[in-house]
Amino acid sequence: MTREDTAASQGTTGLVSGIDRSGFDEAVRPQDDLFRHANGAWLATTEIPASLPSYGTFMKLHEEAEVAVRTILEEGASAPEGTETRKAADAYAAYMDKERLTTLGIAPIAPDLAQALAVSSIDELLLVLGRHERQGLAGFTSRFVYPDADDPERYALYVEQDGLGLPDESYYREEQYAELREQYVAHIGRMLELADVTSPAERAERVMLLETAIAAHHWDTVTTRDANKTHNPRAWAEFAAPFGGIDLEGWRAALGAPAGAYDRLIVREPSYIEGVAGLLVDDRLDEWRDWLLWQIVAQSASLLSPELSAANFDFYGKTLQGTPEQKERWKRGVAHAQSIVPHAIGKVYVERHFAPEGKARMLELVGNLLEAYRASISTLDWMTPATRGRALDKLEKFVTKIGYPDRWRDYGDLEVSPLDLFGNARRSSVFEADYEYGKLGGPVRRDEWLMPPQMVNAYYSPGENEIVFPAAILQPPFFDLTADDAANYGAIGAVIGHEIGHGFDDQGSKRDGDGRLVDWWTDEDRAAFEARTGSLIEQYSELSPEGADGATVNGEFTIGENIGDLGGLGIAWKAYQASLDGGEAPVIDGLTGAQRFFYAWGQAWRTKTRPEFAKLLLQVDPHSPAEFRCNQIVRNMDAFAEAFDLREGDALWLDPEQRVSIW
Repeated sequence: MTREDTAASQGTTGLVSGIDRSGFDEAVRPQDDLFRHANGAWLATTEIPASLPSYGTFMKLHEEAEVAVRTILEEGASAPEGTETRKAADAYAAYMDKERLTTLGIAPIAPDLAQALAVSSIDELLLVLGRHERQGLAGFTSRFVYPDADDPERYALYVEQDGLGLPDESYYREEQYAELREQYVAHIGRMLELADVTSPAERAERVMLLETAIAAHHWDTVTTRDANKTHNPRAWAEFAAPFGGIDLEGWRAALGAPAGAYDRLIVREPSYIEGVAGLLVDDRLDEWRDWLLWQIVAQSASLLSPELSAANFDFYGKTLQGTPEQKERWKRGVAHAQSIVPHAIGKVYVERHFAPEGKARMLELVGNLLEAYRASISTLDWMTPATRGRALDKLEKFVTKIGYPDRWRDYGDLEVSPLDLFGNARRSSVFEADYEYGKLGGPVRRDEWLMPPQMVNAYYSPGENEIVFPAAILQPPFFDLTADDAANYGAIGAVIGHEIGHGFDDQGSKRDGDGRLVDWWTDEDRAAFEARTGSLIEQYSELSPEGADGATVNGEFTIGENIGDLGGLGIAWKAYQASLDGGEAPVIDGLTGAQRFFYAWGQAWRTKTRPEFAKLLLQVDPHSPAEFRCNQIVRNMDAFAEAFDLREGDALWLDPEQRVSIW
């Protein structure tokens, strides 16, 4: 085999390779840059749509799902009134009624603004805020229900930091964002003016003062990933203590929670709660009142007149992400309908777009990936028998969910009107809040899905030790029933391996097979694990993506996803090798099985990103940029070096002793 094009003269078996060779850039060697070799022609000829901050494999599938859902919604308008399909269609119709929204202007939020302006004390502020939070408004904290890390058989109510309008606390303190902060203040003033709020510029300055003070108490992105530091059970009295004589009882009652819901909380950032409690003082009442006005306007903008919606996009879309144009209204309408009744739409989507044989094949692939993990863990040279046994026990307890849930959500009690966009959103928020509160006190719902089937994504839930793959991601280029196995293992196989790997990443490895937060490692094994992950952190911390003006990846922030990528692709490779059962993979389209495997990985991350968005993602996204998810992972794999005959001096060459292998 030659170095540049292995076995090009050999015949093929007639199988589909699953690789898009038209996207290749032959001027770039795979040994130097797999990402740009596999995707270079596509990168050179593809324009990011004007309404998107980035475009690539995931977004292409997302757009296809959008079209499918739009058809469901439009056809659903003729479904019987009161059915879930009709409710989805009515939610969409309400969003699409642009003329009605223009006529209404700010009328839907006028009562809320008047109520906020009338606030005359901190206690009253909290009471009004609680009412709004129940209806979907964000507050200075947010809450969610999730299995208790101390007892995964029951749910707990988690409380975490919130209250900022910029993407992250660093935006309020770092010099590089000074100009952006000025633009943000101007944006707040403009939005308040459009909402007919008096003295908008002065109020905007006060909002910024308060948000800056709130941000000073926020934990950074690295610390908020720490499963131990963010697990802080508190009784209600302990939670309320820092607030002194403030009437938190009124706030809690306004949230509409059932009796006992707040008796035990898990506070993710205790010092933040203490810090924000110190800001709830009479001297800052004007700031808090203006901040509440801003929350009402900002978080309602997409549900109001096109003028307000467009003005909000000007900052959050154009300025922050570099996106020139707002999405077409129908696409925003699809997103809105899916926020109201996501699983009702998903049920129809699955009936129309998901083949049963896909689920069967995926279960087979997952089984093969789990077996490859089992074989790898059983032979790890750095892990002692005691920890190995516990790791295998956790692997044995993994739960797999493919395509769609076995039990669908019931939206029968949710009222949706084609004439009441704002009301639909409010009622949906209350409906969802009651649904979540309803979990407390009962057993964990093992059949629940946190994503609807039409979402192009996948996830691992550490509290339930489960991996979930919605139907919409189970299609080319990730998963192709007509393609040779090499491409499927290199794409969806690596995604499967990635999600399994989260159970053993730097934070997932702190939970056992039941989802309990417990240290099941020996000190020796944890030290060996952290030595490997530390090397990976160092590798990624030196990387700067194209368009980011030299800004680098935060290796500590992204380490969990990088471990997932490394373990996922490595285990997928082992599973693919096992699938050959000692035989040799066929050459297809002039590519060996190994090359097809790695090309599939490279093309799975096919993405173009606007510079502004690239910089934003470095601050807020725990995933590394696409080019590094491709290139930096393969640099660590002996199999990649062998597949493309890498040698010292090649750009992707990494000395064998520097390559990181964990699982």
